[in-house]
Amino acid sequence: MLPVQQLSSGDHAFVSYGCDHAARDIVTTFAWMGLAQQEKVVIFAPPQLKEEEVWARIDVPGPLVADARRRGQLAVSSMRTLIHPQDRFTAARQWQRIEEETDQALDEGYRGLRTYIDMHWVPDLSADVDVMMHRETHADHLFADRPYTEICAYDTRWFAPDVLEAMHHAHPTSLLSHTGALHTESSPHGLRLVGEADVATREQFNAALRKTLAGKAQAGQVSVDMSRLVFLSAACAEDLVQLTCDASSPEHVRVLCRPQQAHLLRRVGAEHLSHLVLSEVSC
Repeated sequence: MLPVQQLSSGDHAFVSYGCDHAARDIVTTFAWMGLAQQEKVVIFAPPQLKEEEVWARIDVPGPLVADARRRGQLAVSSMRTLIHPQDRFTAARQWQRIEEETDQALDEGYRGLRTYIDMHWVPDLSADVDVMMHRETHADHLFADRPYTEICAYDTRWFAPDVLEAMHHAHPTSLLSHTGALHTESSPHGLRLVGEADVATREQFNAALRKTLAGKAQAGQVSVDMSRLVFLSAACAEDLVQLTCDASSPEHVRVLCRPQQAHLLRRVGAEHLSHLVLSEVSC
């Protein structure tokens, strides 16, 4: 599980959305990250949207998007256009075209290609869901030898729950459904946090920490993995230090964090707690 901001070259990611706002959230962030990393970005939008509607979703005041659009670094397309002149979708044709597009992006001087593929192309091309599932589960070669990154976006209002579940497990990476979210995941060794810990998610952040510290009371060491947080507020950092200070056990709380998070935790008092150990990681 990752926030969209931490996708990197070679990732093949699943995301689901249940409202248009969440879909806009992900595709906009994904596109902007690609532009910032000097990658070419192609958005395969829902076929029911007009092209100007797609541009309206990702455009903001300023020259970046306009310049990228003019240069061809950022483009809007469709699955029907990608597989042309074929009328019927086949995985082989799509794979061939994506490999060609990736190579072309490199020839144009970009560091790689990233695509956002809204899976509404399946009904638009009258494709069989089984064909789509085969494509998703046999596409590893697209990412092995080329700097290619892909999000496959599934509308939960259209796809059946069993298909969504299968696709969730078929992809190597799954994304949080929208920016600003916090995902908490317990393990036998502690807690893993993904997303953003801020004023909107502070209550969820604290509840997960309290439950972990209380539930591991007999453990010698508890791990709190914060390396997948893209934002940690000062308030949440203070809460972590205070909750660790108040906990009578476990003996040691090991926090996996990125350097900027470690710096913030030290500033709010982590360095004064002997049983709170900060382990810096880069990711």
